[in-house]
Amino acid sequence: MEPQVFKALLCFVYTDSLTEMKQEEEATMCQHLLVAADTYDMERLKLICEHKLCKHIDVGTVANILAIAEAHRCHVLRSACFAFLGRKANLTAVMDSDGFEHLNASCPSLVKELLAMHSMT
Repeated sequence: MEPQVFKALLCFVYTDSLTEMKQEEEATMCQHLLVAADTYDMERLKLICEHKLCKHIDVGTVANILAIAEAHRCHVLRSACFAFLGRKANLTAVMDSDGFEHLNASCPSLVKELLAMHSMT
């Protein structure tokens, strides 16, 4: 765990709130905090991170966020990613990215599910 993630985790433990983050750091920090929250069974922190990450879903982030959502059983986040990828233009753009290769390597069943979803429409 990176020091700034650990610091944010401790801050949450003692204050029940997240520290202020720069907008450009929020997505990355929330991904790391979500993993830590799942590891230490901190459901409230996990839900907060999940909610914040839903706001950061775009072509450049969706593959990584979806892989994290799948690995850490984040159903709301997973659904938000699938909704974003439900648009053919978004899926096509993501399929051309390195993130899609990572998703295919780490969660091939998700890729099959995505492709099956699009073949039905």
